[in-house]
Amino acid sequence: MSTGQSVFEYMDLSSLERAPRVQQLSGLGFTWADLEEEEYWLDAIAVLRRETFLELEEASAKLWSILDKAVRYVHRRHDLYDLMGIPQVLWEMLDECPLPPQGYISRYARFDFAIAANGTIKLLELNADTPTGYVEASIATPWICGQAGVLSVNEGMPEQVAAAWAHERPDTAACVAYGTHQEDSGTIEALVRHSGLDIQCVDCLELSIDEGIVKDGNGRIIERMFALYPKEWMAVDDGGEALAYAVESGRLQLFNTPHSILLQSKGLIAAVWGMFELGLLFNEEERQTIESYILPTYNKPVFSGSFVSKSVFGREGGSVRLFDDNGALELADEDGFDSSVLFPTVYQKRAEMARIETREGPFHLLTGMFVINGKPCGLLGRAGGLITGNTSHFIALGVR
Repeated sequence: MSTGQSVFEYMDLSSLERAPRVQQLSGLGFTWADLEEEEYWLDAIAVLRRETFLELEEASAKLWSILDKAVRYVHRRHDLYDLMGIPQVLWEMLDECPLPPQGYISRYARFDFAIAANGTIKLLELNADTPTGYVEASIATPWICGQAGVLSVNEGMPEQVAAAWAHERPDTAACVAYGTHQEDSGTIEALVRHSGLDIQCVDCLELSIDEGIVKDGNGRIIERMFALYPKEWMAVDDGGEALAYAVESGRLQLFNTPHSILLQSKGLIAAVWGMFELGLLFNEEERQTIESYILPTYNKPVFSGSFVSKSVFGREGGSVRLFDDNGALELADEDGFDSSVLFPTVYQKRAEMARIETREGPFHLLTGMFVINGKPCGLLGRAGGLITGNTSHFIALGVR
């Protein structure tokens, strides 16, 4: 079924028997296609026009370079740390730890884009610290596309993970509630498997820290750790300061690197837009990229038309509020945690997302692009409402 003149073509595969397909995906490592009898995975493919994909890939590479440049500008500028909402407990860690080489502040990240039906591409945010969706993109998407004879551009994701972790060489991969939280546990297990390294998976809640030395629940010393643990929570959680000290003192190497939180903050996008308007830092080619793909983003609600507000560290739709052309609240996320009670808010011009018509009803389509080891290399599709939150669905993205 086509969506008219949209750059996405919707292929409905729901006529195929679901249960054996869910079981096959589970055997591959995607064990949460169905969650508590809810269908998280839409048995369908959104096929993106090739020309739009090539533009998206190029835009991702250029934006990656621009945001890397912006991080190097704000590094050690405490006034900008403050504007970006970086918790003060992390400032010394960020100042003292050396910046990684250009393009490698984060080796495992994901852009989220709004692509309109006419192909207009706008960046919504960058998750450069703890992106999930890796299993859906690297394992499920190629399998689903392969079953339907549709091109997947995600085949190289495991190779990029292996290259990234060959450099970082973590001895441990951690998440909260390892073994019981299906998505996070499955994500770190897939990353470990694709790395080809001997890495222990552990629960963040079982870690202990004494004078900067981090140990797992069995008393094993951890020296190099990949963690699906948002760094801003070091300012809130018990033991957060101790973890920050472990990194500051050099007893623990943390991946993604500490500076990934500077990329993660939506305040960085506001800083980039502000420098664009002031004519600072960026050359003419970079300015053209910013104007084309970055939405006007500010620390205050200065818009005369419709806009979005969200916490600088909001995740999974939490804290997002949509305002109409008159500045009145139109819609607020009710499912995710509202982190704007802890961190500053940014305000961003609203962007259009393509719509797909499914058997479950109409959905808006959010397009993720993974950047692994500095290379844009994998698409992630999520279908949901105007706010893409915890209740959104995974849909495979292919390329025409």
